[in-house]
Amino acid sequence: MREPPGPAVEATPLVMPGRWSMLLRSLLHDPPALFGAVVVVGLIVVAVLAPLLAPHNPLTAYPSGLSRNGAPLAPGHGFALGTDPNGRDVLSRLIYGARISLTIGVVANGLATLIGLLIGLISAYIGRWVDTVLMRFTDVVMAFPILLFAIALIAVTGPSVTNLIFVIALLYWTYIARVIHGMVLSLKEREFITATRTLGVSRWRIMFRHVLPHLVPALIVYFTLGVASTILIEASLSYIGIGVPVPTPSWGQMISQGQDYYQIAPWLFIFPGIALVLTVVAFNLVGDWLRDVLDPTTPQRR
Repeated sequence: MREPPGPAVEATPLVMPGRWSMLLRSLLHDPPALFGAVVVVGLIVVAVLAPLLAPHNPLTAYPSGLSRNGAPLAPGHGFALGTDPNGRDVLSRLIYGARISLTIGVVANGLATLIGLLIGLISAYIGRWVDTVLMRFTDVVMAFPILLFAIALIAVTGPSVTNLIFVIALLYWTYIARVIHGMVLSLKEREFITATRTLGVSRWRIMFRHVLPHLVPALIVYFTLGVASTILIEASLSYIGIGVPVPTPSWGQMISQGQDYYQIAPWLFIFPGIALVLTVVAFNLVGDWLRDVLDPTTPQRR
């Protein structure tokens, strides 16, 4: 039995002819979004090519990286952004710190998005007791402060990049689940979904073949915005010493170390602070732009 043409047409909102060229024109005419996109792309290039771009080994303490009295060197003197109290190159640690931040931000937020998608989609479409159980569980998880609960879990599991990814993913999915839940509740009452059910198509095929494609724009937006939040969480945990383990480079860890030397070596926290702010702002700008162009109900920026 053939399926109705309605779902096939409505299930491909992101592959319409000229969609990509429209997105590119919109980006070029939106200076803040273009700035954010350039920073994000540059950050990805730096993270991928870190071994080629870093002038020094980020874990090596160089004898020439300290002054005669044992103080860190200011920018220059063979080290473009100076050195830290251990004689390590700040620029190289910044570059490798970008790799750590992006890895945790993308992977942890990707897992959180997947968990939130599955819980929101299944609970809203199946409904009844499944919806009640999953949404009440979501409410319970949302009741915990993310940062405090993350601190407790990391203290139990131990600081590591892998543990950090899983802890953030297990705590950050709730907001996405709520958004997806509301969207699916609206979508499942649409005419094309009703027609598909009438033809006897299974609920799982309807969910993943006809409902899921309509959630993709929202997922892209929330994933992009979520990367910024995840990077901030990682930096906060590393700042207090329970995030990325020493001596692996991390921006939050570098800021924490630099605050003890703010009078004699302010570059230790200024440069990683700038990198963190630029990264978070860039992802937020790109996320806002994606929300404008992918959500037709959002007023467009002039």
